[in-house]
Amino acid sequence: MKKIIAMFFIVCISSGFTASKRVDALIKKEITSVFKIEEFTKESLHISSEINASLPISINDSNFFKIIHNNATIGYYYFGKAYGKADFFDFIVIFDKELIVSKVKVITYREDHGGEVGSKRWLKQFEGTETTKELAYQQDIAGISGATISVKSMLNEVNKLLKTVTILSNKGQL
Repeated sequence: MKKIIAMFFIVCISSGFTASKRVDALIKKEITSVFKIEEFTKESLHISSEINASLPISINDSNFFKIIHNNATIGYYYFGKAYGKADFFDFIVIFDKELIVSKVKVITYREDHGGEVGSKRWLKQFEGTETTKELAYQQDIAGISGATISVKSMLNEVNKLLKTVTILSNKGQL
């Protein structure tokens, strides 16, 4: 019985590393595609607890990064979660150095229904958005039949992120 439990933990731990490597590879692919570069480094932001308390989304060393190429900041990306009907899904938002949304991509969708929220065509609506804008459902961002909960959740998270980035920029944190 102890061997079975030990094997279970080994499989769980190794699958976590595999998933993490897959997510990192997908993020790298998107960043290199957006900025048309082959290599970059990422640097996490260190936001004080005082500033973090004022943000709609808490920033930590695993969700918001500066993208550096040739010793210069070329943009930022956020790795977040939104809630669908029954489970969370992971997404990234890539900003250029002027803090304009360059790309939004759903990385992992875990439900049977609503996966259309990850379509390139639908996500393209976010591109070009400035952080000072609040996007409105059915005005700026179209709904998707059968994915209403995921759409609204994603829109809510992106709007909170836009406000967060605006605050960080105004406080000289970016």
